[in-house]
Amino acid sequence: MLGFAVKLTVRPAEMSEGDLAPLRAEGFTDRDILDIVEVTAYYAYANRIADGLGLQPEPWIPEDS
Repeated sequence: MLGFAVKLTVRPAEMSEGDLAPLRAEGFTDRDILDIVEVTAYYAYANRIADGLGLQPEPWIPEDS
């Protein structure tokens, strides 16, 4: 699951139907896979909005998080 999410994040144009087979083999349903894709895409979207606006983390968030 995490490898799938990383690939979707850093190499989205390389995603294919073949990337779903390992998830299904581990027991993930199509609904589970949809949830993984939506959460991964949402975080990418939210981070790009924050980066695009030059937002800085809140002072209470540690630097290494």
